[in-house]
Amino acid sequence: MFADLISVEDLRLVQRPVRFFDCRASLADAGYGRRMHAQGHIPGAVHADLNQDLAAPPGAGGRHPLPQRSRMARRFAAWGANDVDQLVFYDDAGGAFAARGWWLARWCGHEAAALLDGGLDAWPDELTSTTVAPRPGNFSLRPTLTRCVTAEAIERGLDRCTLIDARAKPRFDGLEEPIDPVAGHIPGAHCRPFQENLDANGRFHPAARLRTRFAELTHKPVCYCGSGVTAAHNVLAMRLAGLEEPALYPGSWSEWITDPKRPVAP
Repeated sequence: MFADLISVEDLRLVQRPVRFFDCRASLADAGYGRRMHAQGHIPGAVHADLNQDLAAPPGAGGRHPLPQRSRMARRFAAWGANDVDQLVFYDDAGGAFAARGWWLARWCGHEAAALLDGGLDAWPDELTSTTVAPRPGNFSLRPTLTRCVTAEAIERGLDRCTLIDARAKPRFDGLEEPIDPVAGHIPGAHCRPFQENLDANGRFHPAARLRTRFAELTHKPVCYCGSGVTAAHNVLAMRLAGLEEPALYPGSWSEWITDPKRPVAP
């Protein structure tokens, strides 16, 4: 069983059925992932759409609120996933979106869930454009394996948790904001762009290097980003580093700024 990261080579070692989830997406083009999946995907993979499948409709909870756990579990079952399966999530963006699928599987209580290291670029075999409707699986809702926190909890304990922002430094610093209506970050947060978890080949750095990256951020860590998606990448990186799994703030910056009374930095 692989619970965090899996390489193409590791796939040969899996002793249980493997289910692939194509999480390709673009924040600038809602149809991108579906088009790419139709053009070619890992054989047997189903398309997990960021907006339609991996999030609830946008609103007061941010741009990509969490779906209901029961709904997410039913979606995994409809995709053909079973409780005994090894789930493997991939994309073409360094795991930026696949990490959300991985986190949601753990949120639903499924431990055998892993990100494909290197993503689609690491896949050595041919892709297929053939899509076969899966037979529904028996994926069930089990006790959650991860944690999340609310905006209210963060407001009450800003001085008692360590906030880790996965967005790029210019957005964190408020120098640019291409997506949300307010620029900046939650006061006291530390900037750790998710892209820096990866090497030049788009694979995760070794555990020791990841541990160094997050070593000073281990006191009640909480990961956030723009809308709670790429924050899961830092959650995964900290697990790979052997550190305490941080909580996720699902609403992230896009929810935080919906209340003008909440503090904003810089």
